[in-house]
Amino acid sequence: MQRSYDPFEIASQPASRLAFSTDTDFGIDTPRPMRVIVIGCGVSGIYAGIRLPRSIPNLSLTIFEKNADIGGTWFENRYMGCACDIPAHLYAFQFAPNPDWSSFYAPASEIRKYWASVAEKYDVLKYVQLERKVIGMYWERDQEGMWSVDVEEVGTGNRTTSLANVVLSCTGGLNEWKWPDVKGLNDFGGKLVHSANWDDGYDFEGKKVALIGGGSTGIQILPRLQKIAKQVDQYVRGPTWIGFPFLGEELDDPFTDEERLRFISDPAEHLRYRQRLMGTLNSMHTFTISGSKMQTEGQALFAKNMEEKLAASKNGDIIKQLKPSFPAGCRRLTPGPGYLEALTKDNVGFVGGGIGEIVKDGIVDGKGTKRSYDAIVCATGFNTSFTPRFPIVARGVSLGDKFRDFPRAYCSVSVDAMPNYFMSMGPNSAVGSGDLIIVIQTAVDYAVQCIAKLQSENYKSMSPQGRAVDEWQEYSQSYFRKTVFGQKCRSWYKAGNVDGPIYALWPGSCLHAAKTLRNPRWEDYEYEQFPGRSSTNRFAYLGNGFTDAEMKGHDTAWYVGADPELVLSVGQTEAALIRRAKSQLTNGK
Repeated sequence: MQRSYDPFEIASQPASRLAFSTDTDFGIDTPRPMRVIVIGCGVSGIYAGIRLPRSIPNLSLTIFEKNADIGGTWFENRYMGCACDIPAHLYAFQFAPNPDWSSFYAPASEIRKYWASVAEKYDVLKYVQLERKVIGMYWERDQEGMWSVDVEEVGTGNRTTSLANVVLSCTGGLNEWKWPDVKGLNDFGGKLVHSANWDDGYDFEGKKVALIGGGSTGIQILPRLQKIAKQVDQYVRGPTWIGFPFLGEELDDPFTDEERLRFISDPAEHLRYRQRLMGTLNSMHTFTISGSKMQTEGQALFAKNMEEKLAASKNGDIIKQLKPSFPAGCRRLTPGPGYLEALTKDNVGFVGGGIGEIVKDGIVDGKGTKRSYDAIVCATGFNTSFTPRFPIVARGVSLGDKFRDFPRAYCSVSVDAMPNYFMSMGPNSAVGSGDLIIVIQTAVDYAVQCIAKLQSENYKSMSPQGRAVDEWQEYSQSYFRKTVFGQKCRSWYKAGNVDGPIYALWPGSCLHAAKTLRNPRWEDYEYEQFPGRSSTNRFAYLGNGFTDAEMKGHDTAWYVGADPELVLSVGQTEAALIRRAKSQLTNGK
């Protein structure tokens, strides 16, 4: 029954008779302590380590990283030919551009160095605990609104438990590599290596090598391996489209010393260059719409390019095996610079149709033909099911169970029945075209806004409503019906299945994702207050009628003379706004 309040009665009662009192020692913005744990220190984790301390006051932040160093997938992937398959000048935080990339598609070693430099510059490392693997998360301290996070030290096996009000998962989808499901894999007597666990000490020169996998990793490895191995046979389960290198740039097309110096010495020129590249990259989303002019014409160009470049192959029917019947973009489209050319070399073979079994000295293909090898390279990707590698349990609900058949998340960033749990690069977060970095940043920014709300309004927990998750999934799957992603092809976008719902991609462009996540729909969440408090009044967090600045004698005129747009910024804490406003005034802007 709704309570009715008589303001005259309330005004006449002594404070001791009221349900709650405003005679408190805190103001509207007095920040309660917040413990936040971030899992993983790849690109998302690094950004979280930059953003959180600058936006959340009274913060205790820990970033657990299972590897010996930061970088995530760029720390783990060291295979030959490993590189970014989008322009390197775009694969960076916009506030930390790198003008000195050596080539258009930068090698993995440079990308690792870049992310390490960003983490160092913005003082992220002080929050990071390396070689600490999270092995379980349990919402056991419900009254306190806390996750218990079990952590194991890599090497020693020592285990500890840490507490957090909020957990932000930045593990990504490309960190749990998988071997091919092939009979006899462990019977092979030669060198067996996975692309995500590369052995730099093994010398492939003069060896006969089998390369298993036709995805982006296999496409990158082949051109490098072909140059040193005696023989390379690539085993591919199904066909795939090979796109053009971006703007026609080739794999070994380095920037000249003059170009690098110009970018370094002229930031305005570098900015214009990045804007031109990004504008081109972000204008390609129409290609993903089935039957669009861009998609139809683009696919015709890809087909022509593949046919022309493979015409010189000794394997006359290779184009029939490699060129798909499904539309370009249904599987992840890889530019593949140098790949088609490598397939035409005399020391390269292409084996379609899958593998029958692996034996001690080689591989028997699906047609029964045996070939002998010194080494087998498995470029067979990762477990992209989004099912967590460790238990995550809240109030008897297991996230692993929820995600087992189909990973259902809310706007890629949160999950119903999982209080105070947020994700970067969760289900439906990858993009089929355009800028991935802006999606990563906006997802972390979203989590930061949620943490700020929990802190400032003194909520114990928040999680999306089940109905909101259902309607998000309804919208997403409806969107995919008009795209090439929903056509019949075997894709990691749908768990390696030919048919089925798409759970990896955002239902729209990267700019659509960024705009959607920019301002959370607070009405889609359920909130819980702390139990046992003297008041359940929703406005109790307003405190004693003062702000922190007034109570502590700090600057109370910080907004005078500041940029009006800054003062009106959405999703910023007052402390962050004050810092930015003072910086503007100091710099005369």
